[in-house]
Amino acid sequence: MHDPLKPLRAGVATALQDRDAAPPRWVPGADELPDATRALLARASSLQGMLYAEHKHALLLVLQGRDASGKDGLIRKVFSALHPQGLHAASFGVPTPEDAAHDFLWRHHRELPAFGQVAVWNRSHYEDILIPRVHRTLPPTVWKTRYDRINEFEADAAASGVHVVKLFIHISKDEQLERFRDRASDRSRQWKVQASDLRDRAVWSRFTKAYHDIMRRCNTLAAPWYVIPSDRKPVRDYLVAQLLVKHLEALHPEPPAAEPALLKAVASLS
Repeated sequence: MHDPLKPLRAGVATALQDRDAAPPRWVPGADELPDATRALLARASSLQGMLYAEHKHALLLVLQGRDASGKDGLIRKVFSALHPQGLHAASFGVPTPEDAAHDFLWRHHRELPAFGQVAVWNRSHYEDILIPRVHRTLPPTVWKTRYDRINEFEADAAASGVHVVKLFIHISKDEQLERFRDRASDRSRQWKVQASDLRDRAVWSRFTKAYHDIMRRCNTLAAPWYVIPSDRKPVRDYLVAQLLVKHLEALHPEPPAAEPALLKAVASLS
């Protein structure tokens, strides 16, 4: 099994088999996991505050995954630990008429984080390869050009100061079925059951192949891919919290010091 805390090697796609969605053996046990995750999120919150104060860099985490992989829950459980003032969340569903009237990257440019922010994207520009490829809504001559254009987009973002990290939230086919059934049996969550979910499940292998090629062709030093085994939600949250801390630390945020005269004025207050 590939170490989920290490990026995929450039040019090499992971297998994305069902067994790769199982928790790594080295993660803390069920009794220790909640405290370990809370400690990581406290550290992430502190680092985010320094990033916001420094205002020189930004961090973008892109979440991709199959239906019911848990992207919404991950955002709620992990990223809600960050201060909302420095957090930017965006979700990319079916393009609106305005979106469709522009280049496919137009709406993604608009959602890039400002300096000092941590941004999390629920789905992304990769949908513009996945959906037309798997469901054959566009000819290959169109979507095949998008690999290079996405690499250029991510490289430009990284060069401008936006640290880009891409996470594939990986679940097995059996776990997806269990989650679909849980949704269908829970009146408060039945609204999440969509016909498109069943349509996409029917072409599971096509999506796997499409993700293989995306990870092989769009995995760069500027914007690496990680595969997060997510059949167990608490393990998923712990691993993403680890990566959040890792990449915030990599930015070495240092908040600016106050002007000496201001510090002196504060010290003289009575």
